[in-house]
Amino acid sequence: MNTGLESIGERLPDPFRLLVRESSGSTNDDLRELATAGAPDGQILLAHRQTAGRGRRGAAWHVRPGESLAFSILVRPPEPPALWPRLALAAGLAVAEAIGSFGIQAGIKWPNDIWIAGLKVAGILVEGGPGFAIIGIGINVNTTTFPEEIASIATSLRIQGGREFPPDDVLAAVIGRFARRRLQIDAEFPELVSQIQSRCVLTGETVTLQTSSGTKRGEVEGIGGGGELLLRTGSDLERIIQADEVRIQHSA
Repeated sequence: MNTGLESIGERLPDPFRLLVRESSGSTNDDLRELATAGAPDGQILLAHRQTAGRGRRGAAWHVRPGESLAFSILVRPPEPPALWPRLALAAGLAVAEAIGSFGIQAGIKWPNDIWIAGLKVAGILVEGGPGFAIIGIGINVNTTTFPEEIASIATSLRIQGGREFPPDDVLAAVIGRFARRRLQIDAEFPELVSQIQSRCVLTGETVTLQTSSGTKRGEVEGIGGGGELLLRTGSDLERIIQADEVRIQHSA
């Protein structure tokens, strides 16, 4: 399959390098095996076809050849492991900025989705390992139709931009921006958070979300200095570090 991806190596900044496979159950799982065997920082694994990919909480993320990008990035950060969860924010910002470089405005739906016009165009899943982290990224690039169960909530760059987008250009744009943003999870984190705050699509919205302590509902006041969601619940302002199933509550 000729997508331009196989010859993209010279366009990627150090230390990133790309390995392309025709098919993968999950690029995160396959890259974990490579990491355990000693693969270096910056290794990217991309599959033309992904059959058992997953998002948060195990939700399926299927990839059809030529329509979407499914890839995982191996990083061996020098920063303390306690800061590694911030890589999800760095990756999300990188994807949003990359999409913006093609003239399409994208926002960040905390904690790990990228939206265009209220619809999901990309998702991110960060998983840790001994001495490394893997950032899985899925982007709907040239998809025009979606399964019925997600058709009302998903979109693609092609749908929003009205044209096809070369997958290699999209991948190069994402990696180029991630190369910078991954370095900002420690001392430069305020700059990273500032850019995320300006792109947060949840600010001002009433949401429900699932946390380790149960379901919460409130109005989002933005993103805090540590990358947490600021949720106003009555007279209290809660700082949500992790959550699943963040849903906007639309007025009837």
